[in-house]
Amino acid sequence: MSYFTPQGGLPDQTELVSGRAIVTEAYTVIPKGVLRDIVTSKLPGFTNTRSWILARPISGFATTFSQLIVEIGPGGGAERPEQELGVEGVVFVTAGELTLTIEGATHVLGPGGYAYLAPGAPWSVANEGAEFASFHWIRKAYEPVDGVGLPASFVTSDVDMEPQPMPDTEGAWATTRFVDPDDLAHDMHVNIVTFQPGGKISFAETHVMEHGIFVLEGTGVYRLNGDWVEVEAGDFMWLRAFCPQACYAGGPGPFRYLLYKDVNRQVRLTGRDAIR
Repeated sequence: MSYFTPQGGLPDQTELVSGRAIVTEAYTVIPKGVLRDIVTSKLPGFTNTRSWILARPISGFATTFSQLIVEIGPGGGAERPEQELGVEGVVFVTAGELTLTIEGATHVLGPGGYAYLAPGAPWSVANEGAEFASFHWIRKAYEPVDGVGLPASFVTSDVDMEPQPMPDTEGAWATTRFVDPDDLAHDMHVNIVTFQPGGKISFAETHVMEHGIFVLEGTGVYRLNGDWVEVEAGDFMWLRAFCPQACYAGGPGPFRYLLYKDVNRQVRLTGRDAIR
């Protein structure tokens, strides 16, 4: 498996000011060339750590999640990374070795390592190795439902999960699902989608779920709200609800991405999410 990991740095002073970044009312594309030193953020409670914040709730756009790439140097980490009550998370490691302690149990995650962090679960993170460790951290305010219990934290790995071919695609399009899609305890899914060269989503999906899409490997062409956009490993796409979307894999190898979506909840018409 291959997982793109940003290295930071800055462009040479001789390079032209150009790039592929796009921001619209329906979608945003943050290409890998944007992930430079100057746009990193420090995180409270972390040591020897920097992050690239790819998505955050914005009024009128995507509202349900945040997504960060976090880089921890040797000896760095945090005793209490999540400082908001009621927030769940997913950690997906792309480089190095990460020591994750969840509710007193310690796990060492390498590239492809995946952890679901239940709302309210105490956890800590550390880099006890000699190289930098990098991971995606996706956060969402959990929406409890009467009669449905809270999901439990768990740890697994991309390499331990079998991709499930999508119906009628003969394996050209497959999804690695880390939780049961019928389990209503989970109100978000963070999956890995894989297209073989030439594989495609052959209709414009238009749905209520928001998306964060980080390209882990390969190249593809994405249709976003009527625009065709070329993307490659290291690019991030951020899609608001009902943004029409489709894609095809460009080759020569697989096109794989980490996908966030909010799921399994009724549309809220009252309370904090209601439009006034």
